[in-house]
Amino acid sequence: MQTLDPQTRRPDGALASPATARNTGPILEVLKAHLPAQGRVLEIASGAGEHAVAFAGALPGLEWTPSDPSPEAQASIAAWTGAAGLPNLRAPLALDVRDEASWPGGTVEVVVCINMIHISPWAATEGLMRLAGRVLRRPGGLLVLYGPYREAGVELAPSNAAFDESLKARDPAWGLREREAVAAAAKAEGLAFTLRVEMPANNLMLLFRAI
Repeated sequence: MQTLDPQTRRPDGALASPATARNTGPILEVLKAHLPAQGRVLEIASGAGEHAVAFAGALPGLEWTPSDPSPEAQASIAAWTGAAGLPNLRAPLALDVRDEASWPGGTVEVVVCINMIHISPWAATEGLMRLAGRVLRRPGGLLVLYGPYREAGVELAPSNAAFDESLKARDPAWGLREREAVAAAAKAEGLAFTLRVEMPANNLMLLFRAI
């Protein structure tokens, strides 16, 4: 049986993020509006695994499979998953979008990726689009992205500008991406940009459909 840390009330081995606690509700509202009632969801870069538990619990008709290339993240996801005991929440995959050998076979109705694109090199975005182009059901499979972006003709919020600088200080290959460049990378893999949703804290949700 999974035990809880008496101080944090988290399962043993599980990680947690304050940002996840803040953004889960707003993200879930968009997912409820656009995801199918039934089907398979592949979550990319699931991190600690808190989103996977929250979304699988709120969307019981969807089979939710989290993934992450980090062994530490995989252990955390497994801890949250084990504690939740949800029948529609699968064990985490050791998936790296830049390594096609780690990609799963078959197709899914939805690919979800939250807060990865800006905390990874551009090659990860390109890999994500190749993966989504391969595994999404056609036509109509849905790719959902969440995070901060730069946009042509839109002034960058001071908080996002500071965040971008901090990311590049940690790794020059990281940083906020141009929304238009992300959409172009998606289009190259047969994914049409269909919706832009403004979210709290100067984030966006971007939706793409496989055509």
